[in-house]
Amino acid sequence: MIDLTEINAFASTVYERMCKYREHLHMYPELSYNEYKTAAFVKTILGEIGISSFKSIGGTGVIVTIYGDGHKKNEPCIAFRADLDALPIHEENEVSYKSKTDGIMHACGHDVHTAILLGLAEVLFRFKNKLKQPVKLIFQPGEEVNPGGANLIIDEGGLSNPVVSKMFALHVFPDLEFGKVGFREGLYMASSDELHLEIIGKGGHGALAGQTINPMFMGAEFILAAQNYINSNTPVDVPSVINFGLFEALGSTNVIPESAKIKGTFRTMNEHWREKAKAGIKDVAKSIELKYGGKIKLHISRGYPFLKNDAELTKKVRKLACDILDESNVFNLDLRMTAEDFAFYSHLVPVCFFRLGVGNKSKGITHNVHQSRFDIDPKAMKTGLKVFYSIAFSLDP
Repeated sequence: MIDLTEINAFASTVYERMCKYREHLHMYPELSYNEYKTAAFVKTILGEIGISSFKSIGGTGVIVTIYGDGHKKNEPCIAFRADLDALPIHEENEVSYKSKTDGIMHACGHDVHTAILLGLAEVLFRFKNKLKQPVKLIFQPGEEVNPGGANLIIDEGGLSNPVVSKMFALHVFPDLEFGKVGFREGLYMASSDELHLEIIGKGGHGALAGQTINPMFMGAEFILAAQNYINSNTPVDVPSVINFGLFEALGSTNVIPESAKIKGTFRTMNEHWREKAKAGIKDVAKSIELKYGGKIKLHISRGYPFLKNDAELTKKVRKLACDILDESNVFNLDLRMTAEDFAFYSHLVPVCFFRLGVGNKSKGITHNVHQSRFDIDPKAMKTGLKVFYSIAFSLDP
C-alpha cells in the first residue's frame, strides 16, 4: 500500500465540500429515471474539479474515467458506482437541508453515495499520477425501480472503453455507527421479482353466494397456496421468501366486488430455482382459476439478480479497511433478503459491495432507510471516502 499521508491531508479538506454536496442533493431529490437536475449538479461539480471529459449515460446517468499520465486509453480500469435516485416518501425531519420537493426524499442515502463519489473524483483527479490504473466513476440513475439503472449502464457500454475489471460500491447502513464499515464475502443479497395480480370474478350480492365468484376468496387462496408452494419446494440451503403487501378489493359488507388486486415479491439466491419457482407460481394461479371459474391475470416483473461479492476481492478490501480504520471498526455482515441493482454488475465482473455505518445513537440518528426520518451522521462520509480512495490508490491491477 502506498503512503497515503499527503492524500489523507488533502481528503480532509474535501469533507466540507462533500457535506455541502450531500445537503444540496438532499434538498432537491428526484425519482428514478428523472434525475435531470441531479445529473446536471454532478456535471457542474465535476467541471469545478477540473474534469471535463465526462459523458451522459443511461438517460440521466454520468460517467467519467480518470487517467494518470502513464495510462493508456484502452487499459483496463476499476470502477466505483453511486446511485442518484430518491424515493416517494414525505420527509419528516426538521433540518436545514430538508427536502424541498413534497413527497420525495433521499430516504435511502443515495445523496450520501453521490456526495462521496464526487469527493472521490476530486481526490483522484488531484493525485491521478499516483493511480496504479485508470478509475471509472459511474453516477447511476434508477437503482430503486425495475429494470434497474445498472441495466441501462451495461446496455450502453458503461463497462467498456475502458473495460472494467473490478467494481466497488458502498451503501449507508444505520445499524452501524459512523466510522464503521461492514463486509460479506460471497452471496449477500437476494434477487427480487415483483408479483402483480388482477383477479376477475363475478360480483353481486353477498347473500347470493351461488350467483357470484368472489375474487377475494381466489386471492386469499392464491396467497396461501403460493406461499405453501415456495415453502415446500425451495431447495435446501437456498434462501427464499415470498410475501404480499397489497390486497385490494373494493366491495362492502354485502357487496362482492367484481375484481381484486394483489401485489407481492419473490426473492431468492439461486437463478435456476428462481425460474422454476416463478413457473410454479403461475401454475398455482391456473389451478385456482380452474377451481373457481374466475380469471387471474398474473404478471411477474423481473427484477434484480442476487448479489454475490467476489470472495478474494472482498477479503482484500476488508483487510485494507482494517489497516486504515482499525480492525475494531470493521464488521461481518449477515445475509440479506433485500435487493440491490448493483447485483447486475456482480454477474459480469468481480465486485465488492460493502456497508457504511451512518448511525449515531447519541444524536438520535437511528432511523432505517426507506423511513421518513432517516438521516445520517455526516462524519460517516469521511470513512466512505477514505475506504474508496484507499482502494483506488492501493489495489494492484
